[in-house]
Amino acid sequence: MKTLGLIGGMSWESTVTYYQIINQTVKEKLGGLHSARLILYSVEFSQIEELQALGKWDESGEILADAAAKLEAAGADYLLLCTNTMHKVAPQICKRVRIPLLHIAEATADALREAGVERVGLLGTRYTMTQDFYKEKLRQQGIQVLIPEDSKIQEVNRIIFQELCLGKTVNASKESFLAIINDLSRKGAQAIILGCTEIGLLIRQEDTPVPLFDTTTIHARIAALTSLRDDQAGDM
Repeated sequence: MKTLGLIGGMSWESTVTYYQIINQTVKEKLGGLHSARLILYSVEFSQIEELQALGKWDESGEILADAAAKLEAAGADYLLLCTNTMHKVAPQICKRVRIPLLHIAEATADALREAGVERVGLLGTRYTMTQDFYKEKLRQQGIQVLIPEDSKIQEVNRIIFQELCLGKTVNASKESFLAIINDLSRKGAQAIILGCTEIGLLIRQEDTPVPLFDTTTIHARIAALTSLRDDQAGDM
């Protein structure tokens, strides 16, 4: 089994979910008392969020690149950035390390293609929904991306930062998300990407008939399976 290096803390609420899913997947595949080999570097999210708001992406990227280098030095074989938004600085991180970064948008695009989804709605922070760093990974796989209208983008962003990142789940916010999901479905989305690692704390598949692709679950499972697959390949 290879060792996964997790850059977490953005927020720590969703990093907990990563830890659970990765270990659950390893146990599912290997059974018994098996668990994942993980190294976690948890950043101070308040600092990262402030830099996001100020548009200082290079500075936040340097913080995460430094975390990645420390994980590599500690023995990680793969990197996992436990957030969607900060994949904006993925190229900056990759320049600092030799080990592979398992990209969340690429993993999600693969899952969508496997499911035959050609047109998808994207929910996430306003950075993820409005900028191209994430959507372009999907478009490269021939997937059309729909996002909410401006006022709904602001509402989704507010719920993420003022509630979900603080561990709060509010019923009214859940209803707002479901209404936005239904609207995107009516506009032609065949499925919805939960493109912020905290959204899965609020919305589950049983809440809506529209197919949901939770990036946290997809990313964490792919990471666990890659660590096992790569190890098996090396033993052959």
